Amino acid sequence: MLNKIFPKIHTEGYKFLVLAFLITIFLNFLSSFLGLVGLVLSIWVYYFFRDPERISINDNNYLTSPADGEVLMVHEIDGPKELGLENKKFTKISIFMNVFDCHVNRSPCDGKITEIFYKPGKFLNASLDKASEDNERNYYKINNNNEEIIVVQIAGLVARRIVCESSKDQELKQGDRIGMIRFGSRADVYFQNYKPLVKIGQKTIAGETLLAKK
Repeated sequence: MLNKIFPKIHTEGYKFLVLAFLITIFLNFLSSFLGLVGLVLSIWVYYFFRDPERISINDNNYLTSPADGEVLMVHEIDGPKELGLENKKFTKISIFMNVFDCHVNRSPCDGKITEIFYKPGKFLNASLDKASEDNERNYYKINNNNEEIIVVQIAGLVARRIVCESSKDQELKQGDRIGMIRFGSRADVYFQNYKPLVKIGQKTIAGETLLAKK
C-alpha cells in the first residue's frame, strides 16, 4: 500500500525534488500561501518522477506499451529514414505522455538493441503529427527473433531532455526500463507481423498494456 502512495522515484528526479523543496522553503518565508503553492509543486515533481515496478506478460507473441499515456494514432507508415527503413512498411502506434503520466519508458519485447540513434530537433507539441519528424528524438532498434521493433522517444513542447539508459548490444527483457523523457512527451512504436490491440484514445501503462499480438 505504501509503495502506491509513496512510489520510488527515478534518479533523474532527485535534483528537481531538492530544488522544489528549497524553493518551497523560500516561498514559505514570503507567505504561507506561496509556501503552499511550493508544496503542491514539490508533490507534483515527486509524482512526475515516480518509477513504479511493472509486471509484463513475458510473452513475445505480444508487444507491451513502452509508455504510460494515451494512444494518439495507429496506422501503417514507412519506417524511420534515420534507421534506413524508409522502404519498409510498418504499423506505428503513437502514445502521448502528459505531465501527469509516469515518464519512464520500457521495452515492448525481449530482444537485443542493435542501434541507438539520437536526432536533434525542435520542441513542438508532442501530440502533433509533425512531432515524429521534426522534434528532438531518440531511436532504439530492437532485434526480436529477427524482427525489427523500433521505439522512438520524442521530446515535446515542455520536455527538454531525453534520457537514454540503454546501450547498443544490450539484451532486454520485455518491460525493462530503457530511459525516460522529462516533462511531457511522446513514444512511437514501429512493428511488423503483429496485429494492433489498442485504439485511439485508449490509456496505456508502460510494460503492462498489450499493444499488439502476433
